[in-house]
Amino acid sequence: MYDKNISVRQLSMMTGISKSTINNIANEVYSPTLDNMELLAKALKVHISDLYESEYK
Repeated sequence: MYDKNISVRQLSMMTGISKSTINNIANEVYSPTLDNMELLAKALKVHISDLYESEYK
């Protein structure tokens, strides 16, 4: 989101995910659901695996 200069508001409108949920995901308050990950990846035009860091990637 930040790399693509997309605001939380814009991403919310693109995905249907609430702004507070996007903020909580971005601030690592809680983990997103798989459904939210798919919506975010589609809106950002990235692979779902690009949205997280893992040694098992």
